[in-house]
Amino acid sequence: MSDLDDYWFDPLDDADPADPPLPRADRRALLDPPAWRAAEKDCAVDLARAAQAIGRLDGLLAGLDETLRRGLITRLAFSEVVSMLWAAGTPIPQEVLIRDLADAPSSVDLDALALARWAIGRLQGRGRLEALRDFLGLHRAGQGRGDSDLLRPTGADFDSETEGFAAGLAALEGCHAITRAAFGCRLWRLTDLSPDGHQLEAMCWAARAMADSAGPLVMVPMGQAGRRVWTIGGDAEGFLRAWCGAIAAGCEAGFRVIRQLMDWADRARRTTARIKGGNAGLVIDALVAHPVVSAAALEAEAAISRDTAERLLARLQGLGLVREITGGTRFRLWVAAV
Repeated sequence: MSDLDDYWFDPLDDADPADPPLPRADRRALLDPPAWRAAEKDCAVDLARAAQAIGRLDGLLAGLDETLRRGLITRLAFSEVVSMLWAAGTPIPQEVLIRDLADAPSSVDLDALALARWAIGRLQGRGRLEALRDFLGLHRAGQGRGDSDLLRPTGADFDSETEGFAAGLAALEGCHAITRAAFGCRLWRLTDLSPDGHQLEAMCWAARAMADSAGPLVMVPMGQAGRRVWTIGGDAEGFLRAWCGAIAAGCEAGFRVIRQLMDWADRARRTTARIKGGNAGLVIDALVAHPVVSAAALEAEAAISRDTAERLLARLQGLGLVREITGGTRFRLWVAAV
């Protein structure tokens, strides 16, 4: 018999190479629900200010027609995802997101871009929060957002993670939606619901959870202020206070973006008042309702010819009202020069 047969580090015959090397503790225990309930009481004023900011933004959207409202929510979603990507350490400019994968520069992280596309859809209201498979887009095996998705639990293991997440949230039953979302964002990071590098999933869940009982506002933006809270730790009270501050700042920024766009539309209509016919007004309406337009999209939406759309876009650009973001390529995209 060889001396190698006696080596103490030989694996046992029944050892499964897929088994983890050591037992893993349940990290959800690191969150203390009573501390969060106490923090909610101590942060009552901050919570009230954050809730008021959400209500103000929601009220502004409620006064708009459905088409315009959808376009503005899309704008808020794009802006929010840009901030989330910065917080996650994978920054992508907003215009790159708008141009989408087909026209993205080779220097852009394509996995991050694919995750950003998913996030934009979720912040527009896609996916049910109460069904995390649906929210994450995991309806079918193999449906994911890159190789990192292979590290996500599947089957019964994923179901166990969702049940644990729901059980953790249940500990804050009766608390304000803002408190539960902040707690849930921290809780999510302590589970295996998302593979490494998919931090946007917890951020998007929290943004949607805070708007769950709101009206037309389907997500609560934090914008650049969110970078201070999305990935930090700290005690419950300090975190919740910072979270509420980010909400107030983000909603106020969103409110300003919408008002600026409305002001741009008024200015654009005054500037183009001498252009004969109503086609210029149709183009302006489309630029308000959509973050980006092409001549082909205008042809379909405004029921005008492609030549007319291109001619009007060129004229609006000459007036300083629109800006091309595709550098004169064959497939050209335009945005309002707000």
